[in-house]
Amino acid sequence: MIKVTLPDGSIREVEKGTKVIDVAKSISDGLARVIVGAMVNGKKAGIEDAILEDCTIQLLKFEDEEGQDIFRHTSSHILAQAVQRLFPGTILAIGPAIDNGFYYDFDSTHVFTEGDLEKIEAEMKKIVKESLPVERFELPRDEAMRYMEERGEKYKVELIRDLPEDVIISFYKQGEFVDLCAGPHLDSTKKVKAFKLLSLAGAYWRGNENNKMLQRIYGTSFEKNSQLEAYLHRLEEAKKRDHRRLGRELDLFSMHEEGPGFPFFHPKGMIVRNILENLWREEHIKKGYGEIKTPIILNEALWHRSGHYQNYKENMYFTQIDEEDYAVKPMNCPGAMLVYKSNMYSYRDLPLRMGEMGLVHRHEMSGALHGLMRVRSFTQDDAHLFMTLDQLKDEIKGVVRFTDEMYRIFGFKYHVELSTRPEKSIGTEQEWEMATEALRIALEEMNVTFIVNEGDGAFYGPKIDFHLEDAIGRTWQCGTCQLDFQMPQRFELTYVGSDGEKHTPVILHRTIFGSIERFLGILIEHYAGAFPTWLAPVQVIILPISEKFNAYAGDIKEELEKQGFRVQMDLRSEKIGYKIREAQLAKIPFMFVVGEKEVENQTVSVRLRGKGDMGSLKLEEVSQMIEEKINSRENDSPGIEG
Repeated sequence: MIKVTLPDGSIREVEKGTKVIDVAKSISDGLARVIVGAMVNGKKAGIEDAILEDCTIQLLKFEDEEGQDIFRHTSSHILAQAVQRLFPGTILAIGPAIDNGFYYDFDSTHVFTEGDLEKIEAEMKKIVKESLPVERFELPRDEAMRYMEERGEKYKVELIRDLPEDVIISFYKQGEFVDLCAGPHLDSTKKVKAFKLLSLAGAYWRGNENNKMLQRIYGTSFEKNSQLEAYLHRLEEAKKRDHRRLGRELDLFSMHEEGPGFPFFHPKGMIVRNILENLWREEHIKKGYGEIKTPIILNEALWHRSGHYQNYKENMYFTQIDEEDYAVKPMNCPGAMLVYKSNMYSYRDLPLRMGEMGLVHRHEMSGALHGLMRVRSFTQDDAHLFMTLDQLKDEIKGVVRFTDEMYRIFGFKYHVELSTRPEKSIGTEQEWEMATEALRIALEEMNVTFIVNEGDGAFYGPKIDFHLEDAIGRTWQCGTCQLDFQMPQRFELTYVGSDGEKHTPVILHRTIFGSIERFLGILIEHYAGAFPTWLAPVQVIILPISEKFNAYAGDIKEELEKQGFRVQMDLRSEKIGYKIREAQLAKIPFMFVVGEKEVENQTVSVRLRGKGDMGSLKLEEVSQMIEEKINSRENDSPGIEG
């Protein structure tokens, strides 16, 4: 007999070889009907997998992240089976589950079109109705290679060839379809009832642009049609909110072939950007930060010293100056270390908080570039906090509170993750444990709910990550608080303690926006381009009904600008209905229509974005209304209503 420990701590004794599904049945038949797999000793398992040793077990439903992975991995196999049925001779590459869906890469003489997706979906539905059992089998490496060679699956042969000689290779079979796969999977195709193929793309085999370009089909799947419909609705809403399209339409920024991944900000985009940066500066002054600015290009030796070269060189740009090697900075940290090192400090000077709006450059693959969300040059709202070990907990808490305050300004909800040591890292196990525990304790003492994200820390230390939730429920990783024992040692940073001896400070690396560019992209999508009045590039547009009212419109504009509002006039010889529609498309918060009646009464006819006509008001009344919205930073965007 072996012992199986459930999440509630209870222990069940079962015979060795008992299947996951039988453990579920021993709890309840209802549970057994809904589970899609399990986590056994922290590893995913299928419901037909046998339990061979004492273990902890978590039974997975579709709503569990790991459960969705299993469900969607099986969905990708159903997709591949349908493609091979419809287009014989198609060679399989890889087909994993991904966030919110799955994909499969194919090598086919047939060029897939959008029209093919419906045919493939129809064939997938047939496979689901056939209720094919999904069965695992294993072969020794050499036999597995021959088996795939006989089936003409050259990409699978290559994958097997790269594995150790003594490894046992696993496959999954459903009907006539067989795929090389580690699994796990659902036990039958019949469970995948709600799915949709979404798009086509090209993808190089193994992500290497020197390899053949394959055809990728993306899809998603859910347990219920209602879940699928809700997701597809969210996708449609996301398309409407796409910051790349809105960036063009609202004249905020542009991207050009002459600088792929390097955004160009237009005057209206710079207004929003400057407001964000000014807000950042104001709030940091209140919190006791000093602002610094460090060079973009620094000697390559510095990056060896910091550890960036060894851990990050593939993402860096290099140049030569006076026959010496230099690097364009991918991060601001080493520059901040040099600023600290330029002075002597005592324990009385700490904590020392330095903030920097630092422009950094990172080499991203061209296929990964995405508007403002993934770029090659961006401005990090960095801060480096230097402190004694005794001050560490309070400073972590201060960063968490500060981040919370900033996100509340924009109406964001968020969740917190604690990211631990990655594979590529520097420092001792003891230092990593001490750093991770410090972050954990600070979060627990603040009663902050968090999840642990194993292996996703920075190479020099663990971190707290803040994931924003936007108006349509998507999450974005933005702020981070990273604890670092390594860089102070590498740069030989010191302070004089109360004992008169030199000691090494501890550092917190911290961002709140993450990067100005990405945060702006998130805001555009969060607000659907309809920025709150305090952030809007144009807060008021004045629309004269005809040319004879242009002078009155000009007087209003002058008065509003004296009060500090951002104002525009539409003096085109167009009908007023057309002007109003154009102003609505530009998502301007306030529209002032002026004509004969308004001139006579010395008023403006006010239209409020998202609410329509508010009637005629005195300029002082509406000015006060706008000022209150700005001063309170009211989130009056109709876009956040989803």
